[in-house]
Amino acid sequence: MILVLNSGSSSIKYRLVDLSGSRNDTGGQVERVHDQDATMRSLLDELTGQVDAVGHRIVHGGTRYREPTLVDDTVVAAIEELVPLAPLHNPAGITGIEAARKAFPDVPHVAVFDTAFHADLPPAAHTYAIERETAREHGVRRYGFHGTSYEYVSGRTARLLGRDDLNLVVLHLGNGASAAAVRAGRSVETSMGMTPLEGLVMGTRGGDLDPFIPVYLQKRAGLSADQVDDLLEHHAGLRGLAGSNDMRDVLARRADGDADARLAFDVYCHRIRKYVGAYHAVLGRLDAVVFTAGVGEHVPEIRAESLKGLEAWGIEVDPDRNAAGATVISTDGARVKVLVVPTDEEHMIATHVRALTGVS
Repeated sequence: MILVLNSGSSSIKYRLVDLSGSRNDTGGQVERVHDQDATMRSLLDELTGQVDAVGHRIVHGGTRYREPTLVDDTVVAAIEELVPLAPLHNPAGITGIEAARKAFPDVPHVAVFDTAFHADLPPAAHTYAIERETAREHGVRRYGFHGTSYEYVSGRTARLLGRDDLNLVVLHLGNGASAAAVRAGRSVETSMGMTPLEGLVMGTRGGDLDPFIPVYLQKRAGLSADQVDDLLEHHAGLRGLAGSNDMRDVLARRADGDADARLAFDVYCHRIRKYVGAYHAVLGRLDAVVFTAGVGEHVPEIRAESLKGLEAWGIEVDPDRNAAGATVISTDGARVKVLVVPTDEEHMIATHVRALTGVS
């Protein structure tokens, strides 16, 4: 069995995956407590004797890690060096790796990086227009995230539609949210940037922002750099606009006529619609728009509103199919398919572990 660990900043998700099909997958989620090491040790102790290899989801691999990599001390040190680019996520990933290597010292461990799927972004897409030497010295470029999800969903969509040459706009909408333009299985543009702060509106992150705003808040409001960082990471997005990062709360309050919730919903969908149009332009030909992750898979109102008004571009959602949660929710005559494809990052990570180690 392959143990897949997603050691996040607030919880630890785990799944035992059997790619041979002889046993059922099992898994769960454990909320982090004050003693993170103890939480991890307790979880791993329960899995003793069941694990043949471990796959670790690591958010940021920088430019160094472009594919799944066997974990050793050098790899752990490199992940630690990237902590400034993913301060909420990489430290948790390191905690997971260290605990799992102690619990299972005789099995292979594989790091699978969220940034790897976007490693071949064209220079025009990954380059920020700032002074070149400063950017090179400090690693300032677009990296992109949610890559494991995009890899799984784009592959699944290709199988569903029976084509490998698809041009897709994939919308990963969860508490963290991003968009990607995918051409024949390869990322050519994505909304998250050097860090996961850029792009779409998210649960606690606001996405695209005038770069002067943080400086303005420091100068005008007297906020420190740490306070601005906390504001942008934890008190923006849906939480900043409506007081809650839970889309279910926002939708319920919107239905009751709450003005803040209505505005949050409108801003959220407007931003998605803007990216769909932009990525249609990047791709030229668009074959499908694909919704995935918690909000994308389960909230028909978001899907309908985000694509509203794009009928002239060949994008049209069928209300009945959308409400029913069908896989294909576009109208029969629409030039561009619209699909809902559940993501499975754990399965994708396990597939990479098997390819690298031979364990299934």
